[in-house]
Amino acid sequence: MNASLLNPFIITHPTTVQTSLVSGASFSRFNPSGQLLAAARSDGSAVIWDLDTRATIRWCEGHVKGVTAIDWSRNSRYVLTASKDWNIIIWDLASPYDPPQRHATIRFDAPVVAASFHPRNSRIILALLSTGEAYIVDLRSTHRGRFELCDEDEGDERARPIMTSARFDPTGRHVFVGTSAGTVYVFNVRTKGLIARHRISGAGVIKGLEFAKGGRRLATNSSDRTIRQFTLPNYPSPPPSSARNGISPSSNSPPVENTTGRNSMSNGNNVTASDASSVSMNAHSILETELEPTHKFNDPISKVAWHSMSYSPDGEWLAGGAADPATHKIYIWDISNDGQFASALDGGREPLIDVHWHPSAPRLASTTNQGTILIWHSPSPERWGAFAGGFEEADENVWYEEGESEFDLASFRENCNEQTFNLLIGNRKTKLKCRSGKNSKKTRTSIF
Repeated sequence: MNASLLNPFIITHPTTVQTSLVSGASFSRFNPSGQLLAAARSDGSAVIWDLDTRATIRWCEGHVKGVTAIDWSRNSRYVLTASKDWNIIIWDLASPYDPPQRHATIRFDAPVVAASFHPRNSRIILALLSTGEAYIVDLRSTHRGRFELCDEDEGDERARPIMTSARFDPTGRHVFVGTSAGTVYVFNVRTKGLIARHRISGAGVIKGLEFAKGGRRLATNSSDRTIRQFTLPNYPSPPPSSARNGISPSSNSPPVENTTGRNSMSNGNNVTASDASSVSMNAHSILETELEPTHKFNDPISKVAWHSMSYSPDGEWLAGGAADPATHKIYIWDISNDGQFASALDGGREPLIDVHWHPSAPRLASTTNQGTILIWHSPSPERWGAFAGGFEEADENVWYEEGESEFDLASFRENCNEQTFNLLIGNRKTKLKCRSGKNSKKTRTSIF
């Protein structure tokens, strides 16, 4: 509706369900513009929904096992899907074919549990395997390779904690990795080296990581059923000598075709190299700190765990999807108001398994265990009083009782003497002539 009729003081977090999409999905992700929604399915396919028409526009069918991760490139042209079948597929949605053309296929030696594009370069991929190994895959022709992210200071490999979650930060300069020991590792993307190691007291297994838009605030989902928010420190820049492995922040082009070498990447070709390893670490020392949370979020009554979490676009709200086996609950906290609890959204009896916030609007997409995607929004009350100063808004429908002869023009004509009534309708004139008497004829002349 007209923007002038919208109330600027409305609640900026979702409150009600706008629509539902029956998709058979395990989880879903908005594209950067918020017009499309990608839904990952357990049968190995992915569905692209148009939220304006609420119709499917693309099917991405290429995996033989369930999809475990899905992500959009910065310009929404490419969609990444990862699966338990050990493969990551990059789909080109600009192709005229259906299903879309496979732009690249990356194969690993274990099931892939998480994967994502670099936030500024769609030719750099972050992958996390079920074996607890994290890799940065560089598909550029000048830096092609697969680099493992690991803490070489741990010594014995058997004593190393398992990597359980991995994310690029919004700037794309660092990779944050959560472990089973409640530790968060920070790697530099250019050097692939460890630059910081953060301990989180009492956290347990780090199940998920989420960043606010600016990248200075990090939220962690832990096995102790608590969501923690941290303010991150400033990390040192890598030495200038490592610029040869740099990432151009302006590059967002697709993987370059190259048919030579074991790491070749082209349409439908596999990258099967397993001999790439992590590069040398930076010469400066590693930052060792214990992060102190600025806020802790949990349900003190039911002590429910959390499946997922998501920040609002402005970072003022945090949504947590509860792992309640009996209900579909989304908890929302007001970060701008010292992390106060704002509301709990009830989506029915189908339990929630995922939640994701719209990139630019107060909308949420939550997925049920039956595969239905619920789209939540914040209804905008219409200010009809803006049309005129004396215009009154009714809270509900009002029945108007008409008087007995309030609009009875026929009876008025019968009782009047012969005369002419002039009715002005815009710039046109209508003449009504009446003659008195019971049996008199009534004539009407109209000028239009």
